[in-house]
Amino acid sequence: MPHIDYYLATISPNCYLAGRRPAEVAEKHGATITYKPLGIMDLFGRTGGTPPGQRHISRQEYRLIEIERSAKVAGMPINPKPAHWPTNPAPSSYAIIAAQAAGGGDLAGLVAGITRACWAEEKDVADDVVIKACLEEAGFDPSLADSGLLAGAQTYEQNLEDAVNAGVFGAPFFVTDDGGRFWGQDRIGQLDMYLAGKL
Repeated sequence: MPHIDYYLATISPNCYLAGRRPAEVAEKHGATITYKPLGIMDLFGRTGGTPPGQRHISRQEYRLIEIERSAKVAGMPINPKPAHWPTNPAPSSYAIIAAQAAGGGDLAGLVAGITRACWAEEKDVADDVVIKACLEEAGFDPSLADSGLLAGAQTYEQNLEDAVNAGVFGAPFFVTDDGGRFWGQDRIGQLDMYLAGKL
């Protein structure tokens, strides 16, 4: 059975735009997914990236154009300059880690809900109330937001180390168990083809 490590950032517009597609591709091919949320700004610092606000104005402008175009193609609402961005991604990441450990809910739905809260609903995904609502909506116990914080913090840091060691430098980033690497929500189709043995 193939496996995918899905490196994600809860404040990434492209993780929002990925939606449920990673889970759908995995299900299509009988693959499993480990969701590995991490601190994207820390990853940039470790792998030569530049945070959006520090990029040349041309890159900043084009990033916004690309976000809006990609959202239109996907038929998804988006505010390319959300009210609560950037915000602390750690609390929402810990919730995903706790939910994955607990099981029993819709993990793909949780990731989609948290990223949607940031990029389409003008909510702060560092806010405990927002996180608990996303957990409940995805079928998880909202109290997971308050539990396992130490384990969540340790896993969150380990995910960053795993990402750097796996050659990951952005999000979303997908790494298969045989070493295939795919960066970006616009590469999910290629991941699909790869798992089908067509790429």
